[in-house]
Amino acid sequence: ISSISLSKKRHSSSSTSEDRVDGRSCEDYRYVEVETDVVSNTSGSARVKLGHTDILVGIKAEIGRPKLDRPNKGCLEFFVDCSANATPEFEGRGGEELGTEIANALYRVYDNERSVDLKSLCITPMEHCWILYTDVLLLQCDGNLFDAISLAIKAALLTPSKIPKVQMMEDEEGTTEIELSDDPFDCVRLNTENVPCIVTLCKIGQRHVVDATLQEKACSVASLLVSVTSKGTITCVRKIGGGSLDPESIYEMIETGKRVGKALHAPLQDILNKEESLGKSREKVGFIG
Repeated sequence: ISSISLSKKRHSSSSTSEDRVDGRSCEDYRYVEVETDVVSNTSGSARVKLGHTDILVGIKAEIGRPKLDRPNKGCLEFFVDCSANATPEFEGRGGEELGTEIANALYRVYDNERSVDLKSLCITPMEHCWILYTDVLLLQCDGNLFDAISLAIKAALLTPSKIPKVQMMEDEEGTTEIELSDDPFDCVRLNTENVPCIVTLCKIGQRHVVDATLQEKACSVASLLVSVTSKGTITCVRKIGGGSLDPESIYEMIETGKRVGKALHAPLQDILNKEESLGKSREKVGFIG
């Protein structure tokens, strides 16, 4: 397991009134722990702990048919399981409704050409493509689910891919068949350059904060979800919650989200490079296989 510090250094002259209950400033994240390759029978997997929020993501690549409106592209499918052990609010239909809400938001953020190179997932136009089935399991909830999930998805996609190379073979009758490589090292690595990270900003009073805890979330009027690439390009903006936000607040929150989101990518990439360089020698704590 590797840890990332996403906190900004604060000058001693900073006003204490700008600090939150746990001592963080408005743009500080809690410590993040990232572990990759935690589920053996997947194309990529990652577990992320953000404070006490605990997320597991497994991505499995399977061959399917392209969507009618995107005949030359692959796609992503999302399923979000809210464990009842994570918080009592997930019991019964509460967990189902939240899971659907999160999955719908993830579709908007990731299942598009701006975020993922979907054309590279196409095998034969209108007939075969790779579908990345992305399962998200919420193990523990202490606020800021979207950001933690996005870090886990990006980590799972950035790990050495296990999508096998494909060859199109033609039999004696002229029928085309798909042949997958048996070599476990003969795989395709997905271009993840533009895969965004999500920053959720919560409006509390006259200020907005990132990485809100459950207690801070309870005090929030409304939240703004901003997905940002490593180059600082915003790919999605979405308001969450029933409250309203004035135009000036929205502009300020988007600018903060853009700045903070861009800064998330480098430390995550560094830690994943470190994990990959360690290979099998890195400490394995394991999870479901």
